[in-house]
Amino acid sequence: DQPDLHRNAPRPSMDCLYGLVDDVAQAGSKTTEANPHAVALNFIAYLSAAVGRGVYLPVGNTWHHPRIFGQHVGRTGRGRKGDAVGVVHRIDKALRALDPTIAPQVHAGGLSSREGLVFLIHDGFKEGKNEVEPIHDKRLWVVETEFSNVLQQSKRDGNTLSAALRDLWDGVSLKPATKANRLSTTDPHVALSVAITPSELRALMASRELTNGFANRFLLIWAERTKLLPFPTATEQSVINSLAKKVKKVLDFAGADRPVEGDRLRMEFTAEAKKRYETLYRGELSDQSAGEKVSALLERRAPTLLRLSMLFALTDSTLEITVEHINAALAWVRYWSDSVKFVFASELDEAGTAQTNGDAEKIVEFLTTKGKSTRKQITVDCFQGHATKTRIDTAIDELLSATPSRIVVEPVPRPDNKPGSPTKFYTLAANSANSANSEAPPGFSGSSQDREFSELCELRPQTDDQAKTTVRTVRTVSELSNRAAGRANAHDSHNSHSSQADSEMEVF
Repeated sequence: DQPDLHRNAPRPSMDCLYGLVDDVAQAGSKTTEANPHAVALNFIAYLSAAVGRGVYLPVGNTWHHPRIFGQHVGRTGRGRKGDAVGVVHRIDKALRALDPTIAPQVHAGGLSSREGLVFLIHDGFKEGKNEVEPIHDKRLWVVETEFSNVLQQSKRDGNTLSAALRDLWDGVSLKPATKANRLSTTDPHVALSVAITPSELRALMASRELTNGFANRFLLIWAERTKLLPFPTATEQSVINSLAKKVKKVLDFAGADRPVEGDRLRMEFTAEAKKRYETLYRGELSDQSAGEKVSALLERRAPTLLRLSMLFALTDSTLEITVEHINAALAWVRYWSDSVKFVFASELDEAGTAQTNGDAEKIVEFLTTKGKSTRKQITVDCFQGHATKTRIDTAIDELLSATPSRIVVEPVPRPDNKPGSPTKFYTLAANSANSANSEAPPGFSGSSQDREFSELCELRPQTDDQAKTTVRTVRTVSELSNRAAGRANAHDSHNSHSSQADSEMEVF
């Protein structure tokens, strides 16, 4: 019998369409073939750019601003990617008619280089003997209908567009990349709406994009038309004008008319929302059971949920994030998760991942009862010899590379210092006396390698009279082979920030 590998396309919850986002989604899809969730994602990205850096949510030493990179994936002709963004452009135009200063800058001409991107929101530069005035409003919504072009550009030697986009998602200032080019931008606030077909995405997304944090900064959704309309009609202008007024109300509340005044309005969780987020953070948002590739692509679920929650709260004209706002954001995170699995993992891949997870849980239950065990005992006593060596090793590797590690390996020397390799015992990490003092991630000998990571961050001042400092940290970590980067902690993915470990620091 052959396995049945058929499965449904992602089915988003209606909880995604919350408040004003729902109003825009329905207006853009009611008389067209555009998918309402694709319309909503483009509007969320636009709104996140328009809000600016005036509102912030502190989590530890990271101050979050509501920036969203949205990625619409759909097949050619069926995704209706152009229709999904068209209504947002019309709302932007109507908003400018109401107040030309409150709307963000919009760029839809394509991206090719770091320098070209920085030029749109530059700090000013000298052209010959003339000083070019800086662009003070650093809010920018970029629309890239052919995201494949960006992925192609990132493959070129010397092209740093991918790195620039990573830094813009983090919100850190972009300094000159070379001595010859002195373009820079301070406190940028950039959001993206990109579109691509699934075949292009799979073909062009190189392994480095999967492991360097570029791909997982995009909230990816699979969305195609939900109905056939031979004669679609445009959304009535009166509806567009009404939506523009609602958007203006949100932006007025967020202080978007003062884009140069950052970090003025602090957002907070309600007590119930804080409990809800804590539960999600310890569970679903940190879950790594979907396999290495999928888990790497979803590494930034926690910070993305926070940013979405901020936006939903602002649409209600409040600085308090409630459970309702978190639930709406969670619906998007789940839609994102389902879409990533649908695009990047086959049903056969998911079946293999499910088997590995099941085997891993079986080993944990066995060690819970046994206390500690050798590799042979796991094979014979836990699986009764009915599982292959590869299958058991895969499950053990999954437990060793979990964050934190669920089991550890404890080599025990042979009695009386007899020659030969020590006997390895596997035990639960919580029961290991050495696990707390381990300086390197536990694993098999030779399974890790040292890598250097260069990260940008902005150190927040302790007092108002202190300047904000941008630093680049370079840290060396021991990493399991063939494991995606960024598995240390879900909050490590909130922003590019300096490690708690020793690091070399360069101040700009």
